[in-house]
Amino acid sequence: MNSYTLRELAEALDAEIQGDETLVISSVATLENAAQGQLSFLANPKYRAQLETTQASAVLISPKALDGFSGNALVLNDPYVGFARVAQLLDSTPKSAVGIHASAVIDPSASLGEGVAIGANAVIGENVILGENVQIGPGCVIGQDSILGSGTRLWANVSIYHNVHLGQDCIIHSGAVLGSDGFGYANERGQWIKIPQTGGVRIGNRVEIGASTTVDRGAIEHTEIHDGVILDNQVQIAHNDIIGENVAIAGNSTIAGSTKIGKYCIIGGNSAVAGHLTLADGTHVSGGTNVTSEIREPGVYTSTSVAMPNKLWRRNTVRFKQLDELFQRVKRLEKSVQTED
Repeated sequence: MNSYTLRELAEALDAEIQGDETLVISSVATLENAAQGQLSFLANPKYRAQLETTQASAVLISPKALDGFSGNALVLNDPYVGFARVAQLLDSTPKSAVGIHASAVIDPSASLGEGVAIGANAVIGENVILGENVQIGPGCVIGQDSILGSGTRLWANVSIYHNVHLGQDCIIHSGAVLGSDGFGYANERGQWIKIPQTGGVRIGNRVEIGASTTVDRGAIEHTEIHDGVILDNQVQIAHNDIIGENVAIAGNSTIAGSTKIGKYCIIGGNSAVAGHLTLADGTHVSGGTNVTSEIREPGVYTSTSVAMPNKLWRRNTVRFKQLDELFQRVKRLEKSVQTED
């Protein structure tokens, strides 16, 4: 288990120290549940009262919140970012694979970099390239001509189809499927004619993809996910989408085909973005929102209705259906008034 003194953590975070700089920290915890040897943080003012009772050995805190607190502290402008960085230093997550398991099936044409680890029953296909220190969890399948950059880690039972390229230091969680066919069909007199999906998937560096998330391959060109993107669990990225740098998409959201999401966008959970649209850099879509037209200006966009008693919701739904009729009546009334004038 890793451990650091408060002085070492302060240097890593460029933070100021209040209290005992020789104090040893071995893990992180919440203010409410922390114990000796643990570091906690105060990022939300509503938890201020817990600061007085916490058993944490030290706390990450902002200069503004420090007033009146006399305990051991690391003082920095953004305690939550500080917490994330300390949590990385103290991370005890095991590797997804260690060594190369005897049951792994590796095609002779595959290229394995130094330090590659492959778990039980994994399958590595023809002409696959695995960079240095790649970890392939048990039961994963890596299809023909796919490439995984150095430091990339797959948890158990990830399926990567052919011609999928991942950059460096990516994390792919269990059950994710990368490179499955996009939903491409033509209709001939009621019969669906499949369009072969001959594009691939191109994923940048430091991308994290959640459990049971799917990224479809392109129909002709590639589906693209750029550097620093984070996708939550059960997200659907359709064929030929382009997801810009450092985009975050929360769980159960769907991005339909050939849509371009700009850089630094945030898509709230259970949202849906229609196909063939463009969202401007810096767009923030609230959870549960349906985006059906292009967004050209950054900002916060919301289309959900708030929860209400069912009887009231039913009445309002009926009234919503009557809006067009009401609008036409108002127009006729306005025209009538103008005529009288």
